[in-house]
Amino acid sequence: MKRFILSIAALCCCAGLRAQSDARIYRTEFIPFDTREEADGRTRRNIDKYRTFEPRLLSDGEEILGLGETVEIPNAWLDSFVYLHLENAGTAYTLSVNGREVAVVEDPFSPADFDLSPYIRQGANLLLLELHKSTAPQLQERLSAAPVKPFTNSYLFAQEKRSIYDFDVSLEPDPTRKFGILDLEVVLRNGYNYDETITVGYDIYDPSGKLLDYSVNEFTVAGRSLDTVRFTPCIYHTDANAWGGKDSSPLYRVMLYTKRNGTFREYIPFRVGFARPRLTAEGTLRYFDGERPVVARRCDAGADAKVTREQLETLKRQGVNLLLPSQPQPDWFYALCDGLGLAVIDCAGIDAPSHRDDRRVGGTPSNDPALTAEYLDRVRAMYHRCRTHTCIVGFAPGNASGNGYNMYKAYQWLKEAESLRPIVYSDADGEWNTDFELPEIGRN
Repeated sequence: MKRFILSIAALCCCAGLRAQSDARIYRTEFIPFDTREEADGRTRRNIDKYRTFEPRLLSDGEEILGLGETVEIPNAWLDSFVYLHLENAGTAYTLSVNGREVAVVEDPFSPADFDLSPYIRQGANLLLLELHKSTAPQLQERLSAAPVKPFTNSYLFAQEKRSIYDFDVSLEPDPTRKFGILDLEVVLRNGYNYDETITVGYDIYDPSGKLLDYSVNEFTVAGRSLDTVRFTPCIYHTDANAWGGKDSSPLYRVMLYTKRNGTFREYIPFRVGFARPRLTAEGTLRYFDGERPVVARRCDAGADAKVTREQLETLKRQGVNLLLPSQPQPDWFYALCDGLGLAVIDCAGIDAPSHRDDRRVGGTPSNDPALTAEYLDRVRAMYHRCRTHTCIVGFAPGNASGNGYNMYKAYQWLKEAESLRPIVYSDADGEWNTDFELPEIGRN
């Protein structure tokens, strides 16, 4: 019976159309809320267009494990964009919807997002995950799955066709250091065939809850397209709430929202700290109020936020101020670091230490052009989902994995995407594809 179910699933995949190249998307991890109260409390259970995704075992083959769930899509979702967020897969997988292949994902360590709008239909929809061995296991030799139930924090949600697609944010001192400048970049998406007006606004509150600034604006977005708008207001008295203080790390609360005909349509909450510290080549963190020597540790999230918070608080009491994860972490890990004032150099899910000194073409995976696309995919996934967190002070294209063409391309991609924060690669070995090197720190 198990083999029969798997055969049917495979047959459906073969019969369906091939996956669109843009099915997987790369953006900030967020969920839109229906009301301000739910957004303030991060309460997901009452969101009208949100549901958890909990795939169950459908088939157990020798090479492939089939997991899936039949999801009922109500009519109200059909005139919307439908997104799937997958996390904690634990292994490579192929995603199919209603017999159509959506994507093949080799990286099990980075959460992945997909636009399922072309694939779903009203009523029952079969979302199938075929778990299989990676075709590039050499890229993750020492990495391991998070200690949680598979597909924890996986979910579907829908957004109207006039909505916020992505955002980026920072709160930095002006050149005179007398006030802060909120740099809020918002990507709007119009899914209709014709121009549409999207009303987008924001509020920003200081750490005590005082409203500091707000703005509401209308923007016309061409049909079937994305458009980026930018807000850069001055925020006064920020020097009293600089991020990364010894005993506190205050965060400003920002609420992003859209309106239609005077009615609020979605709320997206997030927090940002003032004056993200700068990592320097001299081995210091340069804060708003001075420099401190880097005290770094390798650290990955524990089983849950409570256990991890205790671990992070212990590290902070020991004087640690910089964390080096071995792979992308849950979003709540970065949020904890934001709140505790712990800086992070995030790392792509690449760990290929074997043959790291063999610089022949293909000798080390990092110098194998056949793997370039996979390297860049993992780096891109890491960057987009963590970039908005204040704690992120740099990026690593991977763990110590030798050097070569793929690491050169990863450095170039990150430099094009990121103008301020450094790229730090421990195995650059004196070559140009690192901004500077930190002392070698052992793995946990």
